[in-house]
Amino acid sequence: MIRIQGRPYRHCDGVTRRQFMQIGAAGIGGLTLAQLLGMEAEAGITSSHKAVINVHLDGGPPHMDMIDPKPHAPAEIRGEFEAIQTALPGVQFTELMPRVAAGANDWSFIRSLVKSAGAHDAFQCQSGFPSKSLARIGGRPAMGCAVTKLLGSPADPAPAFVDLMQGRPLVRNSARPGYLGPAFKPFRPDISRMFARELEDGMKKELAALGSNHTTQLALGGELNAARLSDRTSLLARLDRIKRHVDASGMMDALDRFNQQAVEILTSGKLADALDLERIDRAELERFTARVKNPQGTQSVTSEGGQSVRKLLLARRLIEAGVRCVSVTFSDFDTHSANFPRMRHLVPIVDYGLQTLVDDLKDRGMLDDVAIVVWGEFGRTPRVDAKSGGRHHWPQVGMCMLAGGGMGRGQIIGSTDRTAAVPDSRPVSYLDVMATLYAHLGIDSLGTTISDPTGRPQYLIVAGELIREVV
Repeated sequence: MIRIQGRPYRHCDGVTRRQFMQIGAAGIGGLTLAQLLGMEAEAGITSSHKAVINVHLDGGPPHMDMIDPKPHAPAEIRGEFEAIQTALPGVQFTELMPRVAAGANDWSFIRSLVKSAGAHDAFQCQSGFPSKSLARIGGRPAMGCAVTKLLGSPADPAPAFVDLMQGRPLVRNSARPGYLGPAFKPFRPDISRMFARELEDGMKKELAALGSNHTTQLALGGELNAARLSDRTSLLARLDRIKRHVDASGMMDALDRFNQQAVEILTSGKLADALDLERIDRAELERFTARVKNPQGTQSVTSEGGQSVRKLLLARRLIEAGVRCVSVTFSDFDTHSANFPRMRHLVPIVDYGLQTLVDDLKDRGMLDDVAIVVWGEFGRTPRVDAKSGGRHHWPQVGMCMLAGGGMGRGQIIGSTDRTAAVPDSRPVSYLDVMATLYAHLGIDSLGTTISDPTGRPQYLIVAGELIREVV
């Protein structure tokens, strides 16, 4: 937790900071400040504002209940939801997605996402790789961590990668830096006060088992108030004293190298402003609020409400503040039971939020610079469980949605068989999607290498290729 206390004061740019600013962070295994900081760009610092918003549908979205309905399949497969026409001729989605259906010309929809590792976290959606890949040297890095390594700079007033994921992806540290080391971890602000996400009992135990280092916090107390921030020497000296007591796992190396940017972030206030919903106009907040009714009985099975859409508003504001990669989670797609009532509540919220985000970026002239990806760790079983009313894990095929970033749009990529069980045309892998997102950021992931701790060069993406329909 970074806290700055004291009376309001005015920067040289004329901006007055409020009396109390707080940026929380639940970092994994280290010091919060180090999560803020990037390195000098190995690939050359660019003035590009290209960015990625990575939306993870935690639990595995049921593709046949969203963008790949099978209206002519038996009832135990097609489910309860009617198919509706989209803006694309001959293409149907389910009735739960009317806004995205109407705005389908803004999107590319992948119905044939394959090569899921079957792991119940967000790591593959963050990196493209199974979690065991290169595990002997720390594992593969999440895309945002690699972007921090390649494009981040100590002079940046905002971190390159901000992880807003909650629930299971947070507990399992899905956005991890892998072999890059702790200097390239994401910044994780604590948004739990804005968006409550109560962990299931199993997750609470899992989080507790990781130990205190999983959520290490740094508090700069009342003796280091806002007035003293103008004296950078005092700040750095204070951090030096802290260093002797909290050194662990290389985090001090990260702090030593990037305390310059720590000061820039703390004094500029851009990051805090982006995360402060109180500074947002009421009309804009209302625009990012889904007006949906909570069907009877769903309160106990989903944590997301209409205000969850504001996570996407925070993502946009962070990008405006200079962040290049933002990860967001919508929870509770793990529908082993009560699939239909849960989806009847949850999918319309996601549908409203996704199209609102696209429309907002379009209105601001940002859509070509910001790529959006929406996906989960796998699909769900075609056949509904007769006893539980649920759909279970189905790694054989899943869904992905892409928008913005100057990518091709208004199309369906790939298809599944008559029961949505396997792809029957144009399979697309997680690594293909990641390679395409890297390309949007100006990074040739298929030709770029980063040295691992043994000194061996590692390609960002292997066994993947650009999605030709969108590049």
